[in-house]
Amino acid sequence: MSSGVTESLLGRVFDGRYRVQSHIADGGMASVYLALDTRLERDVALKVLRRDLAQDDAFVSRFRREARSAARLSHPNVVAVFDQGEDDGNMFLAMEYVPGQTLREVMKAEGPLTPRAALDIITPVLQALGAAHRAGIIHRDVKPENVILREDDGTVKVADFGLARAVSAQTVTSQTGVLLGTVAYLSPEQVERGIADARSDVYAAGLILFEMLTGSKAFTGDTPIHIAYQHVHGSVPVPSSRVASVPTELDELVALATSRDPDDRPADAQELLEAVRVARAGLSPAELDRRPEGAAAVGGGASTVAVERTSALPNGIPADDATAATTTPARRPLPPVALPIDHTPTSPPIPPPGRDVVARTDGGGRGGRRRMPWVLAALAVALIAGLTGWWFLAGPGSPTVVPKTVGTTFAQAKAALATAHLDAKEQQQFDETVPKGQVMSTNPGAGAEVKRGTDVTVTVSKGPERYAVPNVVKKSEAEARDQVTAQKLTVGSVKQAFSETVDSGLVISSDPKAGTSLKRGAKVNLVVSKGRQPIEVTDWTGKPADQAINDLTGKGLQVDATEQRNDDKVPKGSVISQSPAGTTAYKGDKVKLVVSKGPVLVKVPDVQGKQEPEAIKILKDAGFEVKVERFMGGIFGTVRSQDPAANSEQPKGTTITLVVV
Repeated sequence: MSSGVTESLLGRVFDGRYRVQSHIADGGMASVYLALDTRLERDVALKVLRRDLAQDDAFVSRFRREARSAARLSHPNVVAVFDQGEDDGNMFLAMEYVPGQTLREVMKAEGPLTPRAALDIITPVLQALGAAHRAGIIHRDVKPENVILREDDGTVKVADFGLARAVSAQTVTSQTGVLLGTVAYLSPEQVERGIADARSDVYAAGLILFEMLTGSKAFTGDTPIHIAYQHVHGSVPVPSSRVASVPTELDELVALATSRDPDDRPADAQELLEAVRVARAGLSPAELDRRPEGAAAVGGGASTVAVERTSALPNGIPADDATAATTTPARRPLPPVALPIDHTPTSPPIPPPGRDVVARTDGGGRGGRRRMPWVLAALAVALIAGLTGWWFLAGPGSPTVVPKTVGTTFAQAKAALATAHLDAKEQQQFDETVPKGQVMSTNPGAGAEVKRGTDVTVTVSKGPERYAVPNVVKKSEAEARDQVTAQKLTVGSVKQAFSETVDSGLVISSDPKAGTSLKRGAKVNLVVSKGRQPIEVTDWTGKPADQAINDLTGKGLQVDATEQRNDDKVPKGSVISQSPAGTTAYKGDKVKLVVSKGPVLVKVPDVQGKQEPEAIKILKDAGFEVKVERFMGGIFGTVRSQDPAANSEQPKGTTITLVVV
């Protein structure tokens, strides 16, 4: 990864969560950054893979699968994988941040290590690999670059579990330097057949032990093919062939772990760890702390002094900081290695009896007084040795193994841990697959060897992370947004609609509805009221009342058409007047219609037999118009008939036709 790309990632936030703070290192497949997890407010190591790897669909699938598998591995000597994801084409892993040095950096600075220092480091490496092997996970890329010594307490951590499987196809075609670093620790079966199991990790661990004891790799070469050929066709040399001071027990241990035939090696890291303990028990303190000697050790220079200084005391505690400053001013001292190893305590030497005899000859009676302090010192030493033995073998300092509790309840896990003389500390965590109340993992993990009384963090599932949609109906949009986000949900779309019951600006409904259980960050859509919907009131004056009633009631208005009047101009059944008309109203508002009964009806007077002038006067007085038709000239002037007929009711103004004879 170029520096330009490296610089461009500084300050960037991945997945809305991980803010890149600084660049740590570059490798063949990825660059590593120090990032801040803004959600949990903790530092993480963010491994960002090369772009060409992220563009390979087959790789991405393998990478995600192996990352999920590694994330389930919980052990104090394993660099934890917290998260994996993709952001704008960048595949990344969020891992535990372990400030310190890789084993490669330690060996480069210190040269060959003492047997004690080498065994102190390989033991937690094998404990980490053993936990992985029990979980069915094969590392496939065990090498010094993947072993980290934490700077504050020297805890040994192993990184990149299972990820070599994801990049196996790309590793063969990667940069030469990267390939050399990987091939140097490949087992013969990985080279020949491309297969790997727990015994392949055992082989690599044996090569790391060889390198720590000798300060050099077992096989070297100018090309990967040359190195791979030696793995397949050669045998790993014994460490004493390069550093003469390496004990025979460690020669045999390396030979056992690096047998060319996998069937001749320990079945897994736990079995090799037992062999390490047996070999260690067979070595005296002098052998464990002997400085490397031989041709390979000579190249260590001042680092040999630093190794002796850090290895001569239990757990690699420096003996004299001033000496370190003057002897190796440019080097960081090898950090103390924190691991549960049974160091057999050595008591201060008891002065030989001869010194009491000399004291007596010097001072006569004072000899008894001089002898008393030595007797008390001997008793004190014996007491301390006894107490120390009890402490480390049967007391609180004695080792115990964390039992398997995954899948049980916390009460069951607590009881099992108490039986193993361990204290359970509960913490809860959401999980999409593990049922609520069931133990997900422990830290340290099952099978880890720890001291009695150690606190074991038991992670119990809270079940799937779900949050109920709040009731936001009739709340303002701002209030609704606050309540939704307070439930760790997000507001989706916001639409507006008319409502007859909810005031303008208030929420009408949510989708999903209140009480629905959703995942963290799920969207909740809102509908906000625009107030009551206005209705256009059509003017139906002069038009049929039945049509007016159907239209207005269909719009949700209440129609009152009970009032009826006679009207000479508006036909019967039509609307004489309407209130309101030609404006807007709202659902449920009243509209009043006055319906015409037609004109006023008058009874037609009977004028038959009357003379024409009289008949005309009577009809006109009654409000009618008169039309006269004369038969045979109407010489008599008498009304013979009338139409409409007499006594019928007719509207005023109706024309009455008279036939006069």
